Amino acid sequence: MSSKPIRFKIDILKLITVMKLFSTKRSVPEVDLKEAVFKGLPDDNGLYMPESIPTLPKSFFETMDTLSFQEIAFQVSKALIGEDVPDADLKIIIEDVVNFDAPVVQVEENIHVLELFHGPSLAFKDFGARFMSRLMAYFLRKENKRITILVATSGDTGSAVAQGFLNAPGIDVVILYPSGKVSDLQEKQLTTLGNNIVALEVDGVFDDCQRMVKEAFLDKELTGKINLSSANSINISRLIPQSFYYFYAYAQVKKLGKPVVFSVPSGNFGNLCGGLIAKRMGLPVAKFVATTNANDVIPQYLYTGLFEPRPSVQTISNAMDVGNPSNFQRMIELYGNDWTALKNDVVGKAYDDATTAAALKDVYTRTGYVMDPHGAVGYLGLKDYLQDSAMDATGIFLATAHPAKFIEVVNEVIGKEVEIPERLKEVAKKEKVAIPMTADFQLLKKYLLER
Repeated sequence: MSSKPIRFKIDILKLITVMKLFSTKRSVPEVDLKEAVFKGLPDDNGLYMPESIPTLPKSFFETMDTLSFQEIAFQVSKALIGEDVPDADLKIIIEDVVNFDAPVVQVEENIHVLELFHGPSLAFKDFGARFMSRLMAYFLRKENKRITILVATSGDTGSAVAQGFLNAPGIDVVILYPSGKVSDLQEKQLTTLGNNIVALEVDGVFDDCQRMVKEAFLDKELTGKINLSSANSINISRLIPQSFYYFYAYAQVKKLGKPVVFSVPSGNFGNLCGGLIAKRMGLPVAKFVATTNANDVIPQYLYTGLFEPRPSVQTISNAMDVGNPSNFQRMIELYGNDWTALKNDVVGKAYDDATTAAALKDVYTRTGYVMDPHGAVGYLGLKDYLQDSAMDATGIFLATAHPAKFIEVVNEVIGKEVEIPERLKEVAKKEKVAIPMTADFQLLKKYLLER
């Protein structure tokens, strides 16, 4: 990845001055970026969305393949954030956050993978967690207060948030995760850091954890005594950087001269929302494939027009085990609640564990490329869409985590020992420290008030 300094191109970024955000339920006043970041969730239980999403100029897309990842990220974030963060400070934030690569690697003809696992926790959520922590630190540096980050995780969010906020001044982190439903290495990554990081092991599923977090933010007594903020994809500062790598991926394949299709393995659908925001800003994406495991609420919605949340079921792609994806509100908001308009840009695909495992093994046998189970789901959706549509396109599926994070599944499927990165070897040796808790919000509230 290029280490050349970020070039400031403010002439193309005069589209907005400050970022204003509204709730998707539209029953509370608009807020500025700082309030949205620290509040996390509006009082009406909606989600914050930018009041306007600027379209980047044609000149940016004409030259983006000459820019570094950092330069692209700076220009995209500057267009969205405006003057909320001065250019020099935003440059420092971007240089710190985007200090590892996200390469596009060819797997087979017309099929590429965007590797998003080269950060500290080996998962795509490093981008969002690091950006959020640096943005919060920027806003907090002149204030004398302490905040508590409350976050639910189905796998990688917890470890990314833990790494991103470790020893951050003025910030405590409380992570809720479903007992027995994250991989061993994922659990070690979020339960072994200590310091300002606390893990709560919830007897339930991810949806229980997410519900408890939402209830906490809507509890007036709790929020009146504790400065709470969220690091889930419900927080807008997590969403902004998830648009960066779509631009960077496109820049890497632009020279191929074909339409680009992204397949996004999805659970809570923040990652896909990042892509949809990138498209709204002008990124010429031909189609998004929203791929899920058996938790296929969104693919079913795209097929029927009915959004019917249900309890999640456990799969080998556990980070996607979400039965009521929060970011659905943002998806439909981006399209004015127009199901037909959303369907024009997004197609849904879903796969069971047996099909996922078969694809993982097949790709490894034919190409030598090792996917994780989530990436395998993304691969399947992309492959099927390109075949169904007969489109001559450059297909890119997102690899959201390193396969070693799901080593039990991957080793068994491909019949080979996956090499474990050194940083995972070290965390595997550490002792898990977690507080057991039933899926009862009152117990969470009591813990937060007494800690």
